Amino acid sequence: MRIAIPAETDPLETRVAASPETIKKLLGLGAEVVVQSGAGLASGITDADYSAAGAQIAKDAAATVKDAQIVLQVRRPKAASLKGAAEGVVLISIMDPYGQDAALQALAKAGISSFAMELMPRITRAQSMDVLSSQANLAGYRSVIDGSGEYGRAMPMMMTAAGTVPAARIFVMGVGVAGLQAIATARRLGAIVTATDVRPATKEQVESLGAKFVAVEDDEFKQAETAGGYAKQMSAEYQAKQALLVAGHIAKQDIVITTALIPGRPAPRLVSADMVKSMRPGSVLVDLAVERGGNVEGAQAGKVVVVNGVKIVGDSSALKLPATASALYAKNLFAFVETMIDKTEKKLAIQWDDELVKATCLTRGGAIVHPNFQPKPE
Repeated sequence: MRIAIPAETDPLETRVAASPETIKKLLGLGAEVVVQSGAGLASGITDADYSAAGAQIAKDAAATVKDAQIVLQVRRPKAASLKGAAEGVVLISIMDPYGQDAALQALAKAGISSFAMELMPRITRAQSMDVLSSQANLAGYRSVIDGSGEYGRAMPMMMTAAGTVPAARIFVMGVGVAGLQAIATARRLGAIVTATDVRPATKEQVESLGAKFVAVEDDEFKQAETAGGYAKQMSAEYQAKQALLVAGHIAKQDIVITTALIPGRPAPRLVSADMVKSMRPGSVLVDLAVERGGNVEGAQAGKVVVVNGVKIVGDSSALKLPATASALYAKNLFAFVETMIDKTEKKLAIQWDDELVKATCLTRGGAIVHPNFQPKPE
C-alpha cells in the first residue's frame, strides 16, 4: 500500500498534508509513504525530518504519485497531476467542490476516487477528522493577532502614571469555531468583546466566554439554525433589522472580525461601505470570509485595504500559521485514512457504506457520486 504526499501547487498554500508524526502512524498501518522533496518547507518540515520519520523522498510530483493507492493533499489538485498513480487511486483533500463541475468531471473521467474533507459530517465519531474546525480555530486566533497588529493602540486597559489607556472594543460577527476562538483570544488580550450570530444557541456560548451578545432576537432568529448546526440563510427583512442594529454598534468599535460562511453559498454581506465609513480612523476590520466574496464591502483577498483611515484586512487565515495548521490537518487526514485500512491485512479496504465515506465521497468509478454535486439533467 503506497501513500503519496505531493507538494502543493497553489503558490499561496503554505500547508502540507503530512507531518513526521503522521508519517510514523501511516507506516504503522503497513503503508509505504512517499513525500515530494520540499513539500513541507513552508511549514518548517524538511526532507530530513520526513526521512527520519521513515518516509521516502521523491524528486518531483510524478515520482511521488507513481503507483500510489492513496494521495493526500491540502487542496484539490488537477486530475492530470495524478497520472501514473494506481488505477482507482484514492484522493483525499480539501476539495472546494461547489461550482467546480468541470474539475469534478475531470477527476471522475480519470477514474479517481476523491473525498472532500470539508464535507465530513459533524458527528461525535468524526470529531478528530473535522478539518473545518481545526483550521477555523486557528483562523479565529490569527484574526485577533492580525487585527491587533494593524490596530495602532494597546488592547488591554492600562493604568499608568501618565494616564489610563482604555481597553480596545472588539466585535465578532459570526460565532462558529473561528468566532469563538476570536472571542476567547480577544478576551485574553484584555479587550472588551461583543459578538453576534443568527443562531440562538450561540448566545450562551458567547456569554460563557465573558462577551456580550448582540442580535435581533425575534421569531425568525429562534429558528435560524439547521439540524447540522449551521446558520440558515436569513430573510431580507431580518437582515435589514440586524444591519440596523449592528450599524450603530460597529461605529463604536475599534476592531471588527467577520467569520460568517454558509456552505455552498457566497459569504453574506454583513458590513456595508457606509458602516466602514462610520468607524473611526485607525479602526480595523478583519474579514475571514474574503475568499468567498467577503462579509465586508471593499475587502480584497490577500490585501489590507485602507478606506478613510479604516483598515480592511483580507489576508488573515490559518495559512499564516502553517506549522500548526499542517500538524492539525495531517492528524485530521490520518484519522480518516485509518478507517479505510484493514489493520489485519494491512491493505486498503474502503467500506463504501460507511457514513463517513458516503458523506465525503465525490467521485468513484468514473462518475460523480455525491448527490449534491451530480450533474443536473438537461
